[in-house]
Amino acid sequence: MKKLVKYLKDYKLESVLGPLFKMLEASFELFVPLVMAQIIDVGIQNQDVSYILKMGGLLVFLGVIGLTCSLTAQYFAAKAAVGFSTALRDDLFAHIMGLSYSEQDTVGTATLITRMTSDVNQVQSGLNLALRLLLRSPFIVFGAMVMAFTVDVKSAMVFVVAIPALSVVVFGIMAWSMPLYKKVQRQLDQVTLATRENLTGARVVRAFNRQQDEVRRFDQSNGLLVQFQIFVGKISALMNPITYVIVNLAIVAVVWISGNQVDQGIITQGETVALVNYMSQILIELVKMANLIVSISKALACANRISTVFEEKTSILDPGLSPEYGGAYGQGGGRGVPQERAEAKVCFNQVDFAYKKAGGDALSHIDFVVKKGQAIGVIGGTGSGKSSLMNLIPRFYDVREGAVLVDGKDVREYPLQELRRKVGIVPQKPVLFKGTLRENMRWGKKDATDEEIYQALDMAQAREFVDGKKEGLGLSIEQNGKNLSGGQRQRLTIARALVKRPEILIMDDSASALDFATDAKLRKAIQEGTGGMTVFIVSQRATTIKNADQILVMDDGHLVGCGTHKELLADCQVYREICLSQLSEEEVQ
Repeated sequence: MKKLVKYLKDYKLESVLGPLFKMLEASFELFVPLVMAQIIDVGIQNQDVSYILKMGGLLVFLGVIGLTCSLTAQYFAAKAAVGFSTALRDDLFAHIMGLSYSEQDTVGTATLITRMTSDVNQVQSGLNLALRLLLRSPFIVFGAMVMAFTVDVKSAMVFVVAIPALSVVVFGIMAWSMPLYKKVQRQLDQVTLATRENLTGARVVRAFNRQQDEVRRFDQSNGLLVQFQIFVGKISALMNPITYVIVNLAIVAVVWISGNQVDQGIITQGETVALVNYMSQILIELVKMANLIVSISKALACANRISTVFEEKTSILDPGLSPEYGGAYGQGGGRGVPQERAEAKVCFNQVDFAYKKAGGDALSHIDFVVKKGQAIGVIGGTGSGKSSLMNLIPRFYDVREGAVLVDGKDVREYPLQELRRKVGIVPQKPVLFKGTLRENMRWGKKDATDEEIYQALDMAQAREFVDGKKEGLGLSIEQNGKNLSGGQRQRLTIARALVKRPEILIMDDSASALDFATDAKLRKAIQEGTGGMTVFIVSQRATTIKNADQILVMDDGHLVGCGTHKELLADCQVYREICLSQLSEEEVQ
């Protein structure tokens, strides 16, 4: 929580004024029992109606002033809490966006979503209550005790015993419940994860008729959350009855002692009522404090969870943002590399790569050279490491051993923006964003003209269906492109990458939803329209990569073949088996 306090720096004044006005309200509230004592001892005893009206007017005045102070305090507290959460949410989102794939994979999407939404809201609510009540309630409690001493010392000794007893109960339950609230939030992550998986995979669930199984799985996860919440709720629920018992026993003691004092003529009846009122004020404030402590417990648990995300540092260091970064490969990227490799567009130099917390390497001893303008096919079975291989070029992950060179320079020595300006990515899963078609096409090049967009649409074989829509480039795209077919989404993501005109284009199995005829037209258009561009085509289809200048064959994280189609048919058994499983003997040749 201490690390998050910095987000209040722009709201220092509000953070002071909020509690200050609450203290003023409390101060006026402490005078009310004394006014009531005067009304009883003077006005009622002497049947002085004018005095009663005058003191009644004073009570109304104190109430109006207290209400004004309360509303003012609420305004400042709300402004500080909302401003705090806004700044925190902005920084948390920026931090998450700066994490590499490794950290995002480790923490988990569901957990990050919970941190961004539920946890930040809990912290905001806890801060709002803390600014309003954290000082007010103790001030009323101890203020009431001090005022009781001004009325009668003997009766006030009850307060000296009751307040510590109440404090032990309140803070003891808080210490018990805080770790349990952390457990509740962790289980909430699991519920969020189950919800996300079922919503994103709804079609798969229904296709395999697994709705009831998923409902049972969700019920189990949700039921566990309910059990945790009920358990911690029972502990928190102990606070009110225990505090009520202690306070009511204290009130009985006050009435007993002060009654004897009245009989002896030491204090008046009005002062006895004032003492009872002060004890009642303590009861009300302690109930508020109990609820406050529950909210603060939740907020602190959530704040610690948010802090753990901030503590998660990216493993991808950006030399453009870190001047002290001294280079990752040897003594300067391409130094010590043979001339042929230093002049290559892309070079993998004895690369080993492993995912974070994985048992073994995903890629081992990958070594190949790609010249500028070449078309490179990448093929292999499912899980062979094709996508992992491609993710190393734009530096979505860092290699464990060896180096990936682009234009003779280690990718770890490029500023990330410079490196990723060189690379265009068409991901395996087509992702489009809510907005117009024109806005989506300009993701890679903000100032792209309509003519450039249409040229990219032509190459991606998407012009026909775009022209078929009345809106043209103003076509509204729903979230994730759900108003388009799978093939249309794939073609638009290809066009988006082509608008950028990157030096290196990576198409990661991005034509899987296209028919063979459209796929053939797409490959031909890209080959003719991307002169000088180095293109990596990852595919499960042998026909898609058959005519590439060089083909990389992956198998279980190893590069088992590298060459042209004819060379691999002769020398690579894995490649030959893939081709024969998809094509006839004549088509293979």
